[in-house]
Amino acid sequence: MQPTTPEPHSAPGKAAWPTVAVPGRPGHAPEAAPAADERAPDTVPVDQPAEEAVPDPEPTYGSEVLNELRAQIAQFVILPSPQALDAVTLWVAATHLQPAWQHAPRLAVVGPAKRCGKSRLLDVLTETVHEPMLTINTTPAAIFRSITDEPPTLLVDEADTIFGTPKQAEKNEEMRGLLNAGHQRNRYVTRVVGNDHTPHRFATFAMAALAGIGDLPDTIMDRSVVIRMRRRAEGESVKPFRSRRDTPALHDLRDRIAAWARPMLDEAADMEPAMPVEDRAADTWEPLVIVADLASGHWPRLARVACAQMATDETQAEEDHPSSARILADIRRVFVAQREVDSLCTDELLHHLRQDPESPWAEWGRSGLSPRDLAGMLGGFGIKSGNVRLIDGTQRKGYTRNKFLDAWRRYCPTIHPVDAEPARSEG
Repeated sequence: MQPTTPEPHSAPGKAAWPTVAVPGRPGHAPEAAPAADERAPDTVPVDQPAEEAVPDPEPTYGSEVLNELRAQIAQFVILPSPQALDAVTLWVAATHLQPAWQHAPRLAVVGPAKRCGKSRLLDVLTETVHEPMLTINTTPAAIFRSITDEPPTLLVDEADTIFGTPKQAEKNEEMRGLLNAGHQRNRYVTRVVGNDHTPHRFATFAMAALAGIGDLPDTIMDRSVVIRMRRRAEGESVKPFRSRRDTPALHDLRDRIAAWARPMLDEAADMEPAMPVEDRAADTWEPLVIVADLASGHWPRLARVACAQMATDETQAEEDHPSSARILADIRRVFVAQREVDSLCTDELLHHLRQDPESPWAEWGRSGLSPRDLAGMLGGFGIKSGNVRLIDGTQRKGYTRNKFLDAWRRYCPTIHPVDAEPARSEG
């Protein structure tokens, strides 16, 4: 029996989460709203007691295999948040139902530096997605000739070598066009084939995961579930991935996910779940939310929480951030040279950075590293400027030391290892 679900999120005067779609019943909504004490846990306002939350619907076998997949991924890779781990889990399962989707969400696995776990995550995806197709040294023509009514799952590692510079991006414009067009069903490319050069249409629709340093082109990021990876900090550990040992278990799990999902392909195609986001974000996340609704249990709630949170994070993120761990290391040295002060105003920090003759900052851009350049680089690490109080009691825009601690531990742990509190000199 399908559990009773709350009214749609848009209903006036209600604090209920969006309706969970029912297989085979698009646009389903209950006739009556549940009592206030039957709301989903994550939708209860913080000032209301937790006992007003409604329990999750009864889990299915699909919920069990998704839980198992989530645990397997977490063994090998540390994702930046529980929501990111939920999203990757649902994205993998969604690849096994690609013929049902109107949109093929991209998974953009990006990080600000090397050794953030991007390639390791792709290793795990290769063994769990539907028909993986690694695109190393593969031409766009070969890719769209490989896409059929049962499309493969495209996996692109080191995407920064394809789109990293304007010259590289221009050289690979056809690949970007293929990835953009393939996000939506019924978008074709036309090429001439055979000796008589007969025009022929090729499909482009296929789910794809792309991993690289720095953001991908805006048109790809806008069509993606974005996973912003971080380097492991001291004390964070994962299980090494060994193909011979780990692949059989992952393949067994992959086959069980496919066996669960494929009989529900028609039901999945008919579902129109209520979404916590709109427009292209809703198009991108809809397949993941449908998979969660099919699995039931806690997955409908987890999917919508991940969707709302991660889409909001991307909306708020500043665009076009050049990023490099070099800036973190150099700023670390500045704070050490200034005896671990609590904060530095932006002008003073830039002055010290430009003074290093071995750094690129004095010659960065037209007149050296600017406040805007610095904000763009640090934004990739989640560090933003703010008002700081100086020794003379005045306030200016600048950066506090505490905002750098986590990034210093992750990306430059050997450069003057940091403690949580700044060292104070005696006397």
